Amino acid sequence: MALLHEWWVWMAAGIVLAIAEIFLPGYVFLGFALGAVFMGIVMAIGAPLAFAVATLPRILLLFALASLAAWLLLRRLFGFRNAGGKVFDEDINRN
Repeated sequence: MALLHEWWVWMAAGIVLAIAEIFLPGYVFLGFALGAVFMGIVMAIGAPLAFAVATLPRILLLFALASLAAWLLLRRLFGFRNAGGKVFDEDINRN
């Protein structure tokens, strides 16, 4: 778990998740990728945000909150995929 305190681990995780997003449908991994990149930046800055990254539960909580915020922002920007279903007015079996 000591690797979660390293900035490059979070950046690498963000890159891997962004690549996974390319190959998989939906915007699921992109929010986590942005959350991981955010955590990489926070870990690289270090001293000003030391209170937020002092313990493993705080690190994971900050990652979860950043990922949730990124996911909600992406949903607002890109909208809901196939939100409106196709509506049929007539029965195709009726002559």
